[in-house]
Amino acid sequence: MSSGYILYVTGIQFTALENPWKSARLRYRAEGISKMATRSSRRSLQVSASPSIAPWSPGQSSVATLSERVYRAFKRDIIHAVYQPGEALSEKDLADRYKGSRTPVREAAVRLQNERLLRIVPNRGYFVAQITVQVLNDIYEFRSAVECAAAELAAHKPVDSALFQKLNELSEITCSPDDRESCIRFIEADTLFHTSIARLSRNQMLLQAVSEARSQMERIMFAAIDINYYGEVPAREHREILKAIQERDPERARQRMYEHIVQSKDKVLGLTGFSLRGT
Repeated sequence: MSSGYILYVTGIQFTALENPWKSARLRYRAEGISKMATRSSRRSLQVSASPSIAPWSPGQSSVATLSERVYRAFKRDIIHAVYQPGEALSEKDLADRYKGSRTPVREAAVRLQNERLLRIVPNRGYFVAQITVQVLNDIYEFRSAVECAAAELAAHKPVDSALFQKLNELSEITCSPDDRESCIRFIEADTLFHTSIARLSRNQMLLQAVSEARSQMERIMFAAIDINYYGEVPAREHREILKAIQERDPERARQRMYEHIVQSKDKVLGLTGFSLRGT
């Protein structure tokens, strides 16, 4: 197989399998998004909107504009595999779906293209971005750079006790491979864990970078639910990262985060039979 082999947003294709989560994606599409909103409202660990859905920016109003609401909903649907990889999307259909005019859809599309979640082709329309092996490698290299730096910096900074307590709680959330709901809760908790480590660094640029990386990771994680990617939840790895930060050991915090990211990459690539080590 060549390095251009495609890992689709809604699933990682195998030679021996025929898109094993296709039926799950169609089931999710039929159920709609309302169940996701209900789950989110009942979460016991209340935080501001997930950075992967709507990263905070200076001057942002607490009441989302129509353009911001369309952006959030459109981004969520891409991440949650409501749209197929490479799927052509009609601007009119998107405006109808998100109950807005074409202008906020266009604004959202430009933002999502900048985040590598959508592709805008002049005179043809919008296409959901695909994830190639090379892009997957880029994601993990980017994560290693920014998240290791965030962990190291967090160990230098005074500990935010309230946030640290929340991190401990998040690190204990588990899931069962045969329980989709628990896997979704784990994905949400995992995103909050990693973005909260970035918050501990007290560096807004690192937080923004980690949030961008999590958008890409969530696409992979939602796709992987139905192929038992979550057979092992990294609670121990999370606890070791937290321990290094709490003990103010920057070098160990960086190393534990690096090991955690490498293990995640190896598991994802193991599902496809590829190895990116040394590439």
